[in-house]
This record gives sequence, structure tokens and C-alpha cells, in this order.
Amino acid sequence: QVQLVESGGGLVQPGGSLRLSCAASGTIFAINDVGWYRQAPGEERELVAIISTSGSTNYADSVKGRFTIFRDNAKNKVYLQMNSLKSEDTAVYYCYARNFGLWGQGTLVTVSS
Repeated sequence: QVQLVESGGGLVQPGGSLRLSCAASGTIFAINDVGWYRQAPGEERELVAIISTSGSTNYADSVKGRFTIFRDNAKNKVYLQMNSLKSEDTAVYYCYARNFGLWGQGTLVTVSS
């Protein structure tokens, strides 16, 4: 059974950086669009960034210029580089393999001084 496992979350000060990783237990990323979503307390889950199988990317307006999504199909990993973090970026971040409809368990990012 294929699973997605996120890592890299934690506590960071405003203006800081984190890199999230999403690892797949099988070689699925090469045939899936992969997205990073986030859900803050009391809010709906929202798309942060997505990367297609061809490598094209799209970002939520709120993270454009600060976040970068990229993939390494050979390592079965997709990453989210987050720079210039703000308190409003605090959320649980989830990885999603769209073609399989598969979610990871999430990793918590807290931006606070």
C-alpha cells in the first residue's frame, strides 16, 4: 500500500525558513501531480502549491515569491521550500498525490516569535 509521509515541520520565527519533504513509499510521484495543502485551526484546507508531472507549478497568491515546490522523482520526494515565513503561514501542511487521491498525515508548521 502506497503511503505519503511528510516531514520538516516545526517552530520557526517570522522571517525564517523551513523545507518540507513528502516521501512516497512507492514510485508514484512520476505519474502524479503533487500538491501541498495546509489547514489552519478553524479554517478549511487550502491549496498552497502544486507541481505537475511535467514540472509546471502553481501557487496560492498568498505564498507566491516566498514558497517553492519542486520534485525529485528518482528519490520519490516532493519538497516545499518556505521562505520569509509569516504567522499566518501557521498550519498543518499536507502532501497530496492528486491522481491517486492520496493524502499524507500532515506536518505542523508554527511561525511565532
